[in-house]
Amino acid sequence: MAALFLLLLAAPLFSCASVKINPLVLDEQVLWMSGQDSVFTYRIPLLTFTPKGSLLAFAEARKESARDYGSKFIATRRSTDKGATWSQMSFIRDDGSDLDGVNLGSVVVDEKAGTVILIYTVCFHLYHCSPASTMMVESKDDGLSWGSPKNLSLQIGVMNFAPGPGTGLQKRYEPNKDRLVVCGHGTIEGDGVFCILSDNNGKNWTNGAALKSIPFNQPKKLQDFNPDECQPVEMQDGSIYINVRNQNNYHCRCRIVARSFDGGMTLPIDDMYFDYELVDPAVAAAAHLKDGVMFFVNPSSEHHRVNLTLRWSLTNGKSWERNAFQIWHGPSGYSCMTSLNSYSGEDKKYIFIIYEKGKKDIDESILFAKIHLYGGL
Repeated sequence: MAALFLLLLAAPLFSCASVKINPLVLDEQVLWMSGQDSVFTYRIPLLTFTPKGSLLAFAEARKESARDYGSKFIATRRSTDKGATWSQMSFIRDDGSDLDGVNLGSVVVDEKAGTVILIYTVCFHLYHCSPASTMMVESKDDGLSWGSPKNLSLQIGVMNFAPGPGTGLQKRYEPNKDRLVVCGHGTIEGDGVFCILSDNNGKNWTNGAALKSIPFNQPKKLQDFNPDECQPVEMQDGSIYINVRNQNNYHCRCRIVARSFDGGMTLPIDDMYFDYELVDPAVAAAAHLKDGVMFFVNPSSEHHRVNLTLRWSLTNGKSWERNAFQIWHGPSGYSCMTSLNSYSGEDKKYIFIIYEKGKKDIDESILFAKIHLYGGL
């Protein structure tokens, strides 16, 4: 067993699918704690690599309470050594004392332009404000600084659109190679999965696919069809797999999966299904494709946000390996996942996860975890 581990460490290149996955948490660090810097709590963690290989972490810094609405900062931290050390926290946006301020959000990396784009909303809940606005802010220097915010409502219309939360994508394959795709959800009444698209590096955006709730634009009841927060992933055939929160537990206490085969323009109902293996308490979850292996992270429980678990699939999400890996047994909430796409054998060994963690409540801290996919051998 020791010889096999040394062989894995020395191997220059290998596919995740060719070696038995047996994860091990190599490093775990607290990035944000409730009460830090006089902020009530931190929620909605996002994580991505930049085109230059830096890690960027984001969170909602909820100033006065744990509520979804209320005044907030968008907080960020940056690592140039793959998560070993992190910069001090800085703020991208500050909404002052707005009663319904900024809400994260999706981060999407444009490798062609070398930029990082953050999509967020303002006044999403319409709490003493109107209308809601979909906003974009961009970094052209590896996350060191951010430009002025741009209101996308002029392009996509005034709508209650909450991106993600998680990561958007830039398509690597046809159809619509290089297109930026960001998917999210609507209001509780007008909920569903909605995607916005850009074919010119984020300069202009248009509305794409929609998978609407039933009944649409009406109050929901238990077990109504109500797809909500979502994470899109591009597959190797160029299709887009979207793993979706099943808000009202329609059909099961599990995840919904939608598919787009036309670059995010449509989500045919014929290609939607329920993934019974992915038990879920209705929460934002993480999905990520690395070297042909689909990874998924969520609090694996039907009724409670506990038991944060990493699963993996060698069949593009059609089935999941039985030997799932528990990251944290206790209270755990939203998560986001990334890895470095490179030809380095070293980079192929790791995935990186950011998640909400607590001993009593999920919003006590936001943690970063570096996971060796073969470290448990």
